[in-house]
Amino acid sequence: MSYHNPVLLQESVDGLQVKEDGVYVDVTFGGGGHSREILKRLGSKGRLFAFDQDEDALENALDDERFVLIHENFRHVKRFLRLHGVKQVDGVLGDFGVSSHQFDIPERGFSIRFEAGLDMRMSKRSELSAYNVVNDYDEEQLRSILSLYGELKNARAVAGAIVAARKELPLKTTEDLKHVLERFLPRRKENKVLAQVYQAIRIEVNREIEVLREFLKQMPDMLKKEGRLSLISYHSLEDRLVKRFIRSGMFEGEPEKDFYGNVDVPFKKVGKLIVPTADEIAQNNRARSAKLRIAERI
Repeated sequence: MSYHNPVLLQESVDGLQVKEDGVYVDVTFGGGGHSREILKRLGSKGRLFAFDQDEDALENALDDERFVLIHENFRHVKRFLRLHGVKQVDGVLGDFGVSSHQFDIPERGFSIRFEAGLDMRMSKRSELSAYNVVNDYDEEQLRSILSLYGELKNARAVAGAIVAARKELPLKTTEDLKHVLERFLPRRKENKVLAQVYQAIRIEVNREIEVLREFLKQMPDMLKKEGRLSLISYHSLEDRLVKRFIRSGMFEGEPEKDFYGNVDVPFKKVGKLIVPTADEIAQNNRARSAKLRIAERI
């Protein structure tokens, strides 16, 4: 199964400060690149658990007695680690978004490059697909996700066009959807606008923002003192949630101060925001929007 090079590989694993006998979690296994690097740094008593909901990723499972691959969405990380007798860990790595492999398989429907059925499910076990979103959501629901998740300025007009078109015939393929969107695609910016629409639908199909919030809320309990979080995001919605949670342990508002003006927050940030070098972006275009944030449990 062909998977591209993992993004910010050394930087993200360095951020974990891997202890030889530590217990670590890679919540986005994919092609296994980050997991391999963690295993290189673990001793014989170390353990690594990885999560991936995508059936294709299971073919990349690593033959190593220190390693366990769990076929589940990482929103359930705490529950499934407990089934393996693990309550707290020394570090958690997450590389969010769609894997290069998922983009490169036409029939998955993630890429604007290929004609395919409207799918976009990261797990084939999921009932909700892009077809359902495009054909069943009402106009206001479509406008909302296109505006919030795709950051489209003309979300209302695009949603109206989709609803009008599907009254004639259901939109079954990515080409059907592109045809409806043609009049909203400015010259030389066609791919950018299409990517925004696809991103919005994909985030809705996979409940990506909801999943990220659920995952982050579990981290204060799951990480040991001085345990590390190393998280790579690819769009502003994800990165904003990660940044705010690291800063305050909350997604909105500010933490309460005690009588002396001190705040009780679960994490402290480690270093500055890390982005890929020009060389890495040249070798792996997917890296261009990546942002890595590292935090330590207080």
